[in-house]
Amino acid sequence: MARSVKFADDAFVEDARTASEVQSRSLAGQITHWARIGRAIERSGSFDHTRISRVLAGELETTALTPEEKAVWSEQFVARMSEPGPDEETFFSEMRKSGKPVGLDASGKIVEAGAQPER
Repeated sequence: MARSVKFADDAFVEDARTASEVQSRSLAGQITHWARIGRAIERSGSFDHTRISRVLAGELETTALTPEEKAVWSEQFVARMSEPGPDEETFFSEMRKSGKPVGLDASGKIVEAGAQPER
């Protein structure tokens, strides 16, 4: 039975769409293909998803991972680091309100909330 699934990651869907065209698959077929590969990797003897989770949690060093595990860890690490943490939005909102430095401008200078850019 076919089921609908929503993906919050638009980039993933676009990557799947591009790959589906190259591989002559439908979008659903490409995502199913990738899901089967992921399942096979997780079930393989040389891949332990629990170890990747432990490395992401800081409980284990990356040197303990196999090359296959490191590739998955790296992708997950980059994805997690590109998203704001649970308290970051609140923190930066409060900093903007207080007028404290909130970042760098294009030239590398600290930019404060409400400050006018130098000309």
